[in-house]
Amino acid sequence: MDMKLEKMIQELLARIDTLERENTRLKEENEQLKKRLSKNSRNSSKPPSSDGLSRPNKNSSVSEKGKLKSKGTKKPSGGQKGHNGSNLGQAKPDEVITKPVTSCDHCQSDLSDTKAQGYVRRQLHDLPEMPKLKVIEYCYEKKCCPNCLKYTTASFPEGINAPVQYGNNLKSYATYLQNQHFIPEQRVQQLLEDLFGVSVATASIAEFSQMCADQLIEFEQMVFDQLKNAPVKHLDETGYRIGSKTQWLHVCSNVDYTYYHVSPKRKSLLSGLTGIIVHDHWKSYFTLEGISHALCNAHHLRELRSLAEDSEIWAKRMMRLLRKSCHLVNISDQSALLPDKQALISKIYDRIVADGLKYHEILMPLASTGKRGRKKRRTGHNLLLRLRDYKHDVLRFIYDSEVPFTNNQAENDLRMMKVKQKVSGCFRSETGAQKFVRIRSGQWGGLAPTAHRTVRTDPYTAPHVKHTSMLS
Repeated sequence: MDMKLEKMIQELLARIDTLERENTRLKEENEQLKKRLSKNSRNSSKPPSSDGLSRPNKNSSVSEKGKLKSKGTKKPSGGQKGHNGSNLGQAKPDEVITKPVTSCDHCQSDLSDTKAQGYVRRQLHDLPEMPKLKVIEYCYEKKCCPNCLKYTTASFPEGINAPVQYGNNLKSYATYLQNQHFIPEQRVQQLLEDLFGVSVATASIAEFSQMCADQLIEFEQMVFDQLKNAPVKHLDETGYRIGSKTQWLHVCSNVDYTYYHVSPKRKSLLSGLTGIIVHDHWKSYFTLEGISHALCNAHHLRELRSLAEDSEIWAKRMMRLLRKSCHLVNISDQSALLPDKQALISKIYDRIVADGLKYHEILMPLASTGKRGRKKRRTGHNLLLRLRDYKHDVLRFIYDSEVPFTNNQAENDLRMMKVKQKVSGCFRSETGAQKFVRIRSGQWGGLAPTAHRTVRTDPYTAPHVKHTSMLS
């Protein structure tokens, strides 16, 4: 009887132990799910579009050049202090309409012969009347030689090689609408007919883009060659739907050039790069040879903010250090921070990481295990190990003024490509995707029009050239 009782007690104790471990595991999963639900664009890598109607107020953000922008809880509407504005101003007129004063508004005296004391000028800025399709007919002579009895026709201009063809202006306009503003072929067709009275088949519109892409093959290669040898460039990638499959769109860019590369595999990285690459710590980038790395601190700040919201004090300290370091670099007149400031930042950095690791070492270990039976670590612990092991890549911006604080350049270059995908859903073929990314690389790239100016030439006679001068 005692043996049965003892056996029963042992079974109950084992059962209790199993239930306690299961309860611990469920609590951990519950906490992870709660944290996952609390993630947004401010404290994770989720895009702002995923925030929906619950988009959080932004107290601070980092500009694309790494400059810290502080915002209050409620930013006033309209132009901010120091903004020059872009109000409509008077310009050189194309047409001047004058009207004389013939009588006095007060006493009705005749002022026909009175000399004007000045003029009050008011301008109307408007579009001209919508042009209609212009048809030019080339009627060239054809003559029969009396000696050899053979016919000779006058030589037509280049490009006039069929009884009927579209001109370069119409081709350029249709290509611009389709590839810069992501207007589908059917709507480009409707727009051309509504505005200009010309009916163009959708197949012709697609052919215009293909012709443009063919003209930009050499220019695309030149862009890539320039980026390969650039001292600093940005890399990023995103999923891209082509047909029924997910492929990958890689971007390599700097302030001067943008190059896109479509690949069926995410790890089909660009080869032959030199210098420094700025990226978001995707492990595959570290397999590239002959380059140095600079990690995106905007990603680090988002991760740190999430941990700070979970009351990890070291995360708040690291956020302050990174932001302060960014500010010191921005206001520095030197090519890099002075060695004493570099040493101080490095020392504080090491201290914060050490304190964070001590904090996680005293925490109760997680019951669950990771891949291949490895002991699972908390999110903060994993981030600390990355910050420790890749310290120089995190702080590279304080040693080299050419290295930006963030990878916003590449992310901005990908943003409009994702907008295209949202509009179209997907590309029907890899050829269509390659055509689109070549035009975007060679013609406009991913640079925001508010930050850069593009000087465009005819896509059917010369490649497009990107300039980095600010808009005037």
